[in-house]
Amino acid sequence: MSGSALQTLDISYDLPVPEGARRRLALGWLALGLGSLIGAGIFSVLLVLARTPYLQHWFPVADFFRVALVVHVDLSVLVWFFALGGVLWSLSGSERLLGLGWVALIVAALGAVIFSIAPFVHPGAPVMSNYIPVLDEPVFLGGLIVFGEGVLLLTLRSLVAVQPVGVSPDGAASLRFGLNAAAVSSGVALLAFGLSHAQLPPDLDARGYYDVLFWGGGHVIQFTFTLLMLVAWLWLAGACGARIPLTPRIALLMFAIALGSVFLIPVIYLAYDVVSVEHRRLMTWLMQFGGGLAILPVSLAVIIGLLRAKAAPAEARPLRAALLSSLVLFGVGGAIGFMIEGSNVRIPAHYHGCIVGVTLALMGLVYLLLPRLGVAAPSVRLATLQPYLYGVGQLMHVTGLVWSGGYGVQRKVAGGEQVLRGTAEIMGMGLMGAGGLIAVAGGLLFVVVVLQAVWRTRRGRSGGGGG
Repeated sequence: MSGSALQTLDISYDLPVPEGARRRLALGWLALGLGSLIGAGIFSVLLVLARTPYLQHWFPVADFFRVALVVHVDLSVLVWFFALGGVLWSLSGSERLLGLGWVALIVAALGAVIFSIAPFVHPGAPVMSNYIPVLDEPVFLGGLIVFGEGVLLLTLRSLVAVQPVGVSPDGAASLRFGLNAAAVSSGVALLAFGLSHAQLPPDLDARGYYDVLFWGGGHVIQFTFTLLMLVAWLWLAGACGARIPLTPRIALLMFAIALGSVFLIPVIYLAYDVVSVEHRRLMTWLMQFGGGLAILPVSLAVIIGLLRAKAAPAEARPLRAALLSSLVLFGVGGAIGFMIEGSNVRIPAHYHGCIVGVTLALMGLVYLLLPRLGVAAPSVRLATLQPYLYGVGQLMHVTGLVWSGGYGVQRKVAGGEQVLRGTAEIMGMGLMGAGGLIAVAGGLLFVVVVLQAVWRTRRGRSGGGGG
């Protein structure tokens, strides 16, 4: 027993990074991810100002807020997460159909550019549908469809290029299985979007149409993002020197539990109509309980490993900062989910906490991967500060939303529509605004840190060539 326990503690959760074509493809997806964050940051500044008391009156608030929110969400969630998925799937897969991987990247990038410039080309009515908000006009929708086609090609290539895990998995194999499971989940999400579209009633208004269209697939996408986060948690914890009390087989089982929940999606579509209450309720329950069964054991194992670990060496401090911030934000977001009553700003507080938890984990993974991808290591000081700055800002943002939600401030509104009746509501939304601006600074700092590393790499190569 003691020997087995010792082996468990010595498990290395680390995935080797290949040389050559797969690494270049991964760098291409990383470039798309950084571009999406730059665009989302620009829109987030405008978005936060549009909801901050006293500053909000500088804008044509309602329409401006909603348009900015649509583009910000789609860039910072859809494009960023799938771009990082492209990075990880490119690294973990084989070299099969690499050409298709490049086509997927080009198509996805083209779609993201189209829907990002759509508000300035042909402004349309913003529809704040759940999971994927849209502008109900042809340019934006065309761009979103093109991006979806890029994701479809990425998913197909990732599923074809999976590498075997083996019968005696080690830490690397379990991480690879988690990434394979995320690719399968992405495929099921795309299937769910197709099934929802096929069953849509013809008489729905715009809000109802897009809510129904994106509800099922949107829930499944959360499994994809969660699986990517769990892989990042284990990988980052190992890189920080933590000995995680979780065998690769158990880790693989946790990934399998989350993936098993995804396979119930087609059953729900066969059993209930997409507009039924039962369909919506079962999708929500599946996400809550299926994801939770996998998240809790992995998070506890990571926390125990971190508590037992020695002080992280300097180069691992950014990874530890990102991992700790991710665990806190995701945990806070999950806890807020149990406080939701009615349609108020506690709902986006829950959503922001969880989504930011995933984002921080992936940011930490970028810091880990940069040197392995042939890029200079990020600045330790700035890369350690950035997750804390971003995390604290988002924690303030989420706290302000929870506070205001207790007073009934409604979600997806801005300006006078918020109906801030007293000092408490104004203070809550003011805290939200201040935290949002700090978080924007933290998000932009991430881009700066990565671009600095890229610049140092290019300068070093040019200097070496000159010498």
